[in-house]
Amino acid sequence: MVQSQRCPLERSHGKGVGRTMSETSMTERLGRMMPSLPQLGVARAIKHRLVEEVRDTFNDRARGERPVVRREDGLFGSSSVIWRVHGDVATMMIGGVAALLLQMLHPAVLAGVWDHSRFRHDMLGRLRRTARFIALTTYGGREEAEAAIAQVRAIHEHVRGTLPDGRAYAANDPRLLAWVHVTEAVSFLDGWIRYGEPAMPAADQDRYFAEIAVIAHALGADPVPRSRAEAEALMTSMRGELVSDARTQEVVQLLLGTPARKLSAEPAQRILFRAAVDLLPRWAREMHGLPDLTLGRPIVRSAASGLARTLRWAFS
Repeated sequence: MVQSQRCPLERSHGKGVGRTMSETSMTERLGRMMPSLPQLGVARAIKHRLVEEVRDTFNDRARGERPVVRREDGLFGSSSVIWRVHGDVATMMIGGVAALLLQMLHPAVLAGVWDHSRFRHDMLGRLRRTARFIALTTYGGREEAEAAIAQVRAIHEHVRGTLPDGRAYAANDPRLLAWVHVTEAVSFLDGWIRYGEPAMPAADQDRYFAEIAVIAHALGADPVPRSRAEAEALMTSMRGELVSDARTQEVVQLLLGTPARKLSAEPAQRILFRAAVDLLPRWAREMHGLPDLTLGRPIVRSAASGLARTLRWAFS
């Protein structure tokens, strides 16, 4: 049982010593400012509802999935930058959608998803699997992280085929894995910086790339950037391989048109998706034919910031 602690604003009074008028009025003003017990109950209920909505979105209860427990004996630990970046729900959702939009611009990456998955009929399932992999490799114990990586590598061994132009592709191609990795790393970090830590030091950003490189190497990606400069250089070097065609546009429409699990969550999802489009580099938006948000950008960013703060409050 936790004993109550004295509020720092309180003063001790000796026996028989009363409070002055100013102290009395201060106490009354503080009392009016503090939420009542019914208000605290409502706040707790709202927090619980928000947390459960998020957990239901990213954990398939029918398959017995539960939130990943943070463990110090994993690949990183609580002192890592990756724990900080990947621990924010809203910015990871924004960054995750932006990463998918970037990944789909590579024809071989798109082909692997198009030919070997049910994403067109189960977009939520794909997002769930990606989110769970990130959670396990970031926060799970070492055996959990290594098992998740081994499972993905095993799946990739069977994902191969032929592009519409006749070229062969394979999901375990180190360069394709590098594109998937760098788009995720850049998008997750940029989402965190924009809506979580705008003044994030450059040294911490480089540490993030060095840490997440551990996962990329384990998956077989090559080359793997270990700094912000290397990540940006890799993306620039691969832009010549990117294409936007009819299949790309279909995937974009499916992704951005995915309905929320519940009607009540639709406004929040629209905000997150628009923030994801806004997070994209200009050249990527132009390739996708997505609208320039110049005029609506302040509204989108303000709404996304408010949503991010709300979710942090719910999980606090």
